[in-house]
Amino acid sequence: MAESVPEWRALFEYEFHIVELGFTILFTIEYLLRILVSPKPLKYIFSLWGLIDLLSILPTFITPFISGYTSFRTIRSIRLLRIFRILKLNRFTSEAQALSHSLKASYYKVMVFLFFVVLMMVIAGTLMYVIEGGVNGFDSIPASIYWAIVTTTTVGYGDVVPATDLGKIISSIMMILGYSIIAVPTGLITVEMSKYKVDGMKDNLCSKCGHDNPFGSVYCNQCGKEMIS
Repeated sequence: MAESVPEWRALFEYEFHIVELGFTILFTIEYLLRILVSPKPLKYIFSLWGLIDLLSILPTFITPFISGYTSFRTIRSIRLLRIFRILKLNRFTSEAQALSHSLKASYYKVMVFLFFVVLMMVIAGTLMYVIEGGVNGFDSIPASIYWAIVTTTTVGYGDVVPATDLGKIISSIMMILGYSIIAVPTGLITVEMSKYKVDGMKDNLCSKCGHDNPFGSVYCNQCGKEMIS
């Protein structure tokens, strides 16, 4: 991110290169070690985290082999993949594990709710297409659905605005419903996080070394023994 600032890139180009090279070497060593210690290397390589680990080091190795003025934009685009390194922090924090567990536990409830929201957007967009018509910017049902999404999420770009009284009434209702729509998924996930916190207070002792591991651990983070669920 710092390298994308033109002034900093001009002043600290060499320093950025050294720091980038140092991080790439560290991440490469980690990536190779993970492959070596994994009981199923191919499964790790093609897993989500394996691909993220690969994307975090790939740009540095690819860019030296791409030369020429016409390839400059391609090089810059590839180097932007370094931002995937941020995702590597997720697996090292218990809070991230709690959030991940809560999202998985509430997945079906949230998806059902979002499906209902999509249906509501389609119905509202169709109604506004019939009520307002193309004269006021609602020239198609997809454009009207776009307006419904923008209105319900309370973003309100203002590029499409209802002009009729009935249209304004529907807009007001959708704005009020927008607050409820935002709150429901948050409540579902919060409930699962509360359950995770309560369950996490229970002992999750390793049968081999006796270490108390975080709730949901697959392997003991001290001796590596597989936890019995």
